[in-house]
Amino acid sequence: MTVSDPLSILQSRRPWHSLPQQCYTDPGLYQQEIEALWSREWIFAAAGPELPKTGNYVTVTIGAASVIVVRGADGIARAFHNSCRHRGSRICAARKGASAKLVCPYHQWTYDLDGRLLWAREMGADFNPADHGLGAVHCREISGMIFICLAETAPDTAALEQAAARYLAPHDLPNLKVAHQSTIVEQANWKLVLENNRECYHCGSNHPSLCVTFPDDPNLVGADDSTTSNAGLAHVERCEAAGLPARYLIDPSEQWRFVRIPFLGDAVSYTMDGKAAVAKRIGTVPFADAGSCLYFHYPNTWNHFLSDQVLTFRVLPISPTETEVTTTWLVHKDAQEGVDYDLTRLTEVWIATNNEDRQIVEENQKGVASPGYIPGPYSQVQEGGVNQFVDWYCNAFAKHLTTPMAAE
Repeated sequence: MTVSDPLSILQSRRPWHSLPQQCYTDPGLYQQEIEALWSREWIFAAAGPELPKTGNYVTVTIGAASVIVVRGADGIARAFHNSCRHRGSRICAARKGASAKLVCPYHQWTYDLDGRLLWAREMGADFNPADHGLGAVHCREISGMIFICLAETAPDTAALEQAAARYLAPHDLPNLKVAHQSTIVEQANWKLVLENNRECYHCGSNHPSLCVTFPDDPNLVGADDSTTSNAGLAHVERCEAAGLPARYLIDPSEQWRFVRIPFLGDAVSYTMDGKAAVAKRIGTVPFADAGSCLYFHYPNTWNHFLSDQVLTFRVLPISPTETEVTTTWLVHKDAQEGVDYDLTRLTEVWIATNNEDRQIVEENQKGVASPGYIPGPYSQVQEGGVNQFVDWYCNAFAKHLTTPMAAE
């Protein structure tokens, strides 16, 4: 079995077991993931409020591809390859910024925010700027969350847009602002980061701050809608009766899902005392104890939509054993730090939890890389979410490996 035959590696996985070692360590297989999976699926790039004004931009790196996501004068977010059409220099080196135009620092070729080339010095009478606009990348802002796709033809998003409009609209993401953002690099394969997120089997012994408010009942936050938790069912029914979508909804391909869960006891937010972190409630959420709407979209994001804040998480692979995780805390656009919220109180639970998860997955990576690693069985009680993610990964990766790019 070689990296030239990743299908055999995927097919060797036993049901309800972790993946073969090569999936977490092999540089050749990792590169094929980038080309066949990450370059053909929709990838979460940024929350809309990260680009609040014309000219605000972020840059995103997927494998060798650097992408600029920028807010246009018409309010639309667009994405372009971060490569000048002159001699290829990167146009934006910063992770984020603001600019009235996109100007290549090498020779000052200047592009409008819609990608059109506006100015190129001394290129001759036959030069046509219209032939040298920035290379466009598919970009969709879906209920305030911006996704990009590097493929020539992007997958359809109609079903996701319809579902997101229902579940996320009450939180009014476009009218929030960024209160804080944190980026860490975890020395582990990106799939281990996702797998760790998709279960709370480890929470009680590793996340003391999170477990103050977050329920680790697998029947409450499981991989499907077969919950048997009375607390979960009661919460869903209460939310639905108030016009707040809450019932479990999953895409047939299992790429994305929405579900609304309660906090523990009378908690209303991710804080050390369970009380609201932000005084100003967001959107049209009808009550403070609305719990958290959990929104997953593979391969790179999970999110928590609360009554007082929204947390987005973006995962981007750096190498077979390195992963960048960016967490963004969003609050009501009129909320004032020091008046409506304290930044430390807002962020301390998830800063601690993220650091704990980093340590967990880094130790997981070291163990997986050991010659003693043998794929082990998942708990069908506690790790249904992990199995769901790994099944999706195997199916999606295999599909892309066997489907010519041009056919998509």
